[in-house]
Amino acid sequence: MFGSDAEDHYHLRLHRARSVVLTDDELVEVRALQRTFEGAYIRTALSQFSFALVVLKIFTSEFYSIGALFAIYGAGVLLTSLLRRQQGNRQFFSEIGEDGLHRKRFRTSGNVVVLLTALSVAAYASLLVLTLRLGDK
Repeated sequence: MFGSDAEDHYHLRLHRARSVVLTDDELVEVRALQRTFEGAYIRTALSQFSFALVVLKIFTSEFYSIGALFAIYGAGVLLTSLLRRQQGNRQFFSEIGEDGLHRKRFRTSGNVVVLLTALSVAAYASLLVLTLRLGDK
């Protein structure tokens, strides 16, 4: 979850990241973020894997490339969820700056949104090309 030197850099209420005890309100907030972000990404990845399996099992071999595309897209969404989880885990902790002061780290999910948008546009452009090629065979 954190790097090997996380206890030196990340703190919450002057406790190290690995030994902090969260309040009930903080636990509710952490769980809500996990349900919202991690759950949504994981469910999307699982649905893409399921659809890829349906395409590969039901349709003929000319549709295999489309099934593979959805499997690759699902893997990309899964990797994106891991990136978002890593960022979300660090969101609650403060970091000790070079001047010795605690600074709260907050990163918006903008880079994850850009990554997922680029992945989706590439997948749907590829899907369009593969669909158009079906008529040529």
